[in-house]
Amino acid sequence: MTTAPMYLRDWRAWQPAGQQHGPTASDDDPRLSTSERPGGQSLPAMLRRRLNGLGRAVCDMLAELDPKGTALLIHASRHGDGERTLELLYALAEGDVLSPARFGMSVHNAILGVHSIANDNRRSLQALAASGDELAALFSEVRGYLAAGEPRVIAVFSDAPVPARFVEHAPPSRGTAAVALVLTADRGRRVRSEPATDTNIGAHGAPQPVDVIDWLACGAPLLSPRRGLAWQLDD
Repeated sequence: MTTAPMYLRDWRAWQPAGQQHGPTASDDDPRLSTSERPGGQSLPAMLRRRLNGLGRAVCDMLAELDPKGTALLIHASRHGDGERTLELLYALAEGDVLSPARFGMSVHNAILGVHSIANDNRRSLQALAASGDELAALFSEVRGYLAAGEPRVIAVFSDAPVPARFVEHAPPSRGTAAVALVLTADRGRRVRSEPATDTNIGAHGAPQPVDVIDWLACGAPLLSPRRGLAWQLDD
């Protein structure tokens, strides 16, 4: 089956200083933020207070890549805001009344919702989780929109370690990070997917945002164990 072509036109990423484990983009690259405490400068104070550091970083990246608020946005995260969700579950277990505001910010599309309000983006917004297959799901969704005639889509992939209580039940985390990709049908570096040639592909973990940042930095194939694919960026 032929898939719609997809090109990387631009990107932004956030990875707090001290978390780099591989050939991550240089700290001098203006597309990569290593701030320990993202400012959320794209948001008014009332909205900024609703988000944690990861959410603020995502909103700032989207504001840079789509200042006019005209792009279609997709956000993938395996775990979402685990800390906030866990606090709500604790409250339920103790018979406390849940805060509607806190519940509203625990849902998977909360970050895009806040950004859309601040940036007046009235386009389609989509949030997804795929049990470790988030990047493949993102690319599949983007290709569908591009094939339908959408000129560009911004795909965001973010995640953070799960709360300590659940660490032993989750795959190892490579740390908190987020990356936003501007993907188009005909402009930029082509993103190709090919059958993986690594015979030990099953030993690789599911791609995390940190792996995508490394891929952008060094260009080595990015593996998808579940799909048996390797993504490559053409020069």
